[in-house]
Amino acid sequence: MSDSSLTFDQIALFSLFGLVFAMLLWGRIRYDVIAFGALVIALLLGLVPKDQAFSGFGHPATIIVALVLVVSRGLVLSGAVDKITALVIDKDRSLQSHVSIIGAAGGLMSALMNNVAALALLMPVDIQAAQKSGRSPSLSLMPLAFATILGGMITLIGTPPNIIIAAFREQALGEPFAMFDFAPVGLVAATAGMVFIALVGWRLIPGAQSSRDETQDLFEIGKYIAEVVVIEDSKAEGQLVRELDEACEEHDIAIMGVIRNGKRLAGNSRNTELRAKDILVLEATPEQIDKFVGSLKLGYQRKPSEAPVAARGMELTECVVPADARIVGRSSMSVRLLSRRNVTLLGISRQGTRFYQRVRKEEIQAGDVLLLLGPADALPDTVRWLGCLPLANRGLSLTQHGRAGLAAGLFALAILAASFELVYLPIALAAVVVLYTLLEIVPIREVYDTIEWPVVVLLGSMIPLGTALENSGGTSLIAGSILSLTEGLGPAIILTILMVVTMTLSDVLNNTATAVVAAPIAIEIANRLGVNPDPFLMAVAVAASCAFLTPIGHKNNTLIMGPGGYKFGDYWRMGLPLEILIIAISVPTILIVWPL
Repeated sequence: MSDSSLTFDQIALFSLFGLVFAMLLWGRIRYDVIAFGALVIALLLGLVPKDQAFSGFGHPATIIVALVLVVSRGLVLSGAVDKITALVIDKDRSLQSHVSIIGAAGGLMSALMNNVAALALLMPVDIQAAQKSGRSPSLSLMPLAFATILGGMITLIGTPPNIIIAAFREQALGEPFAMFDFAPVGLVAATAGMVFIALVGWRLIPGAQSSRDETQDLFEIGKYIAEVVVIEDSKAEGQLVRELDEACEEHDIAIMGVIRNGKRLAGNSRNTELRAKDILVLEATPEQIDKFVGSLKLGYQRKPSEAPVAARGMELTECVVPADARIVGRSSMSVRLLSRRNVTLLGISRQGTRFYQRVRKEEIQAGDVLLLLGPADALPDTVRWLGCLPLANRGLSLTQHGRAGLAAGLFALAILAASFELVYLPIALAAVVVLYTLLEIVPIREVYDTIEWPVVVLLGSMIPLGTALENSGGTSLIAGSILSLTEGLGPAIILTILMVVTMTLSDVLNNTATAVVAAPIAIEIANRLGVNPDPFLMAVAVAASCAFLTPIGHKNNTLIMGPGGYKFGDYWRMGLPLEILIIAISVPTILIVWPL
């Protein structure tokens, strides 16, 4: 087969990958559905042999990703990281000191557990610290998210791209990267990146130079669109909407409209006389809603068969919606939140965007912040069931403080055994998961909920497609094209270009998918140059992890978008110089640690 002609399999696979990338960029369909759909198409066209159809789901990379998530959950539930998180809350610290300390904590934790789990644990802590210090959380959430991404590069289990790269090395060279093989390069790059974030990066965030008090910025950016009910004998019953202006001004409430008999009245209904069972559509923060409801003796809508209720016996909780949450693309009505969980979706915050659909009918988007109302004992389970992350600690602790040493000890023992090659890493992690379950460190009901199944499906689907591309000669064609464009340049420059291309792809695509595609290309380029493939694989590992320009390149970037009130264009301000710094630091470090 010559490079000048394409076979049917190559044309079909390139077209399929192009379609996958286009769909991922479009972003309207979840990435796991796209990947699995592409696998099915490849099977129907005969591009992937039927005996390899689901080989990706048993691939070591897929298994390790799933196991790491369960282990991370065990470390959280046992309280093994409580001492670290307790150190970062100090209202008297300067912003720069806070960013440095919480960034270091996030980096350390994400090196030892999945970096998404590390951010999920520290994000509420950071928001509380911001509120106590009288500043906006937007000034520290992005530095925290970037620090957890950087810390994940240090070890094999810190981020999925490292796991994928290690698996591809085993396939190509017969031996995977070990647990701490990523540490020399990852530690240098992560340290340099965190120093930049602490000294310079946080100052580049929009609004970082503002001198005014920003305590309430989070809520000014992301007020909720919420619904409350006019109950019988309410002070609002019988009044015109405009007659509530004084109460609205007192509590900083904006009345957006009125819903009567399930239908929204035209405009903002200023001259409408309110009746019992009318629903007021408000724009406000949770605190403002609570005070407004109390002052006018309003209520909250519950099940249709029930009368509206006052706030007594109910609690509020806020949660942020990740891209792979159960409720993304669906409404609270379609998931039957109230009937299934006895919890009401009271409000939605969408970065200042107003919408005109009923709150319970509005399709939820990634990055939204949800305001939930329900019994205290139902809220934590509901947040997990929805696939969301709580924004603040509402006194609902599930931590088993007395078992921190046991959980950390079991995990450390497994890592040591794998590092000294006494036990294969997936088996060591599997043993930890079994012990965590038997010892009830992770309740059995949470084991399957903890695993990010969309990521498992993504990996299980993309790995056979990547293997098919390699077997068809498609990977060789891509590598040949890169070498043709860089003809006459040295291996070090080609490695740098590969890193730039991979990092750019990771900014617009899922970083896991980027690693699956780029890893075999890196091996092919190294083979054609006749050099050691390890530096090229390491370059792809670093580049695939470092997605700092957009909120879609890495899940951690998406998670902070709503709570931080960030816009799409805010990320590159700190992200672009950080990516340039990572490339400048990583390339010489890679060439020293992993010589060509």
